[in-house]
Amino acid sequence: MGVRVLIVDDAIFMRKMLGDILRKEGYEIVAEAENGKEAVEMYRELKPDLVTMDIIMPDMSGIDAVKEIIKIDPDAKIIMVSAMGHQTLVIEAIQAGAKDYVVKPFQPSRVLEAVQRVLKL
Repeated sequence: MGVRVLIVDDAIFMRKMLGDILRKEGYEIVAEAENGKEAVEMYRELKPDLVTMDIIMPDMSGIDAVKEIIKIDPDAKIIMVSAMGHQTLVIEAIQAGAKDYVVKPFQPSRVLEAVQRVLKL
């Protein structure tokens, strides 16, 4: 069975872009969420192998979602996706339990590098 991924971003085009990058490499996108609250519910339900998480979202931020997911599964593999200039938030997310991050606009190679590092493939 392939690696199952949950993509979390409030921008549909970002979810599509990430999904396209990952699908091309054979990853299975099991679900997409547009805010942290949905992400936590979907994680609990689907137990994906990997989560890509935007930091700034409505309803519940990516950082709060990371904290909630880590409570559910301390071994959750989460990669933060952030815009330039959000370094302090990225550090906070890593401290909350995220394993790596990529900066928007991202290079497909950097996304795949982060995924492979987090999954230790």
